[in-house]
Amino acid sequence: MKLHELRPNPGATHSRKRVGRGIGSGLGKTSGRGHKGQNARSGGGVRPEFEGGQTPLFKRLPKRGFTNIFRKEYAIVNVGALNVFRKNQRVTVEKLIEKGLIKKEYDGVKILGNGELTKPLTVVAHKFSKSAEKAILEAGGKIEVI
Repeated sequence: MKLHELRPNPGATHSRKRVGRGIGSGLGKTSGRGHKGQNARSGGGVRPEFEGGQTPLFKRLPKRGFTNIFRKEYAIVNVGALNVFRKNQRVTVEKLIEKGLIKKEYDGVKILGNGELTKPLTVVAHKFSKSAEKAILEAGGKIEVI
């Protein structure tokens, strides 16, 4: 069988409804919309979550929590991912983006201690976890906080 020989199973597809094409089609005149009313009008109908005037679900449920407008979001990199760099290389935010370890800087870069670092590196970032600091220093590297 070739791609151009593929066909849907018999009965799996239906022909398109051609509305407003004469009385004999069964979908002429009002085109299946009935007479008058909100749904007969162009642009008519209600929005998807409308409940007929009953208090909507989102208003009936209790509200909880809040959004902290001062929240900082960090791009995170695990120590194990830093093995892609050469020995004694200075690892900066730009180099992390270049290597594809992070997409963008956000509010800063944080280095976490997951994984194992096998070479000494000088890592420049905004924040370090205690375990990441320990792993970098144990590998003979240095840390610099921006």
